[in-house]
Amino acid sequence: MSTSPPKPTESELEILRILWRHGPSTVRLVHEELSRDKDAGYTTTLKLMQIMAAKGLVSRDETARTHIYQAAVSEADTQKQLLNRFLDTAFGGSAARLVMQALGNHDASKEELDEIRKLLDQMEKRPKP
Repeated sequence: MSTSPPKPTESELEILRILWRHGPSTVRLVHEELSRDKDAGYTTTLKLMQIMAAKGLVSRDETARTHIYQAAVSEADTQKQLLNRFLDTAFGGSAARLVMQALGNHDASKEELDEIRKLLDQMEKRPKP
C-alpha cells in the first residue's frame, strides 16, 4: 500500500503554490492570491482547503479564531511525484524521451543548456549502484 499523499488537482496545486511561497496562511490570504489570476469565490477556496486538509495535503492550526493552513507536503516531493507520474504515463518511463521532447519544443537559453550540461556531468561522475 502506498503511503504517498494523493496527487493534488490543478486547483489544489495552485493553493499549495501559494502556501509554499507565503508559508502558513489564512484562507483569506490564499483567496486574495488566487483572485489575482482568476475569479474564485471565498467559500470555494475555503471548501477546497478543507478537502485538502482531509486528504493530508495541508494541515490546519485551529488554536486561534482564524485558522491557519500550511502545506503538509513539500514542493520538491510533490514535483517529484507529479513528474514521475507524467513520465510514466506520457513517456513510458523514459527520461530521455521527456528531455528530448522538451528541448525539441523549447528554445533553451545558453544558461539553461549550461545547467543541463552541468547536471549531466554530475550524473556521469556518480558511482553506479
